[in-house]
Amino acid sequence: MIGVDTNVLARFVLADDPAQHRRAVAALETDEDLFIPVTVLLELAWVLGAREATRAEIASALRKIVALPRAHAQHPDAVRRAIDWVEAGLDFADAFHLALSERAEKFLSFDSDLARRAQRLGARPSVAAP
Repeated sequence: MIGVDTNVLARFVLADDPAQHRRAVAALETDEDLFIPVTVLLELAWVLGAREATRAEIASALRKIVALPRAHAQHPDAVRRAIDWVEAGLDFADAFHLALSERAEKFLSFDSDLARRAQRLGARPSVAAP
């Protein structure tokens, strides 16, 4: 298994550097399994957002990556749940924080928007102010 960094995935998705895009595609079409840490996905979402990608475009790009035939995302159930929540209105980082806290009884945050959106989505754990 080989790990994949954000910059490889960014070149794959953005295709903004033709030479690096070709190399990224070739690397991701390898016969080896690909390990994709949640931190890499989170950073990629930030990179795409900084390039003014919409929430739907970010979610679509992340789905494309985790659907690669040899891709193994860290915490795959949490990743899928976080992507769903992003499409439903949560910030990507908040969605990941919440999805990865699934074993917690509640998630403490001063972010009232997160609490309101998470409650509207029925997200678990519930979000509460300390």
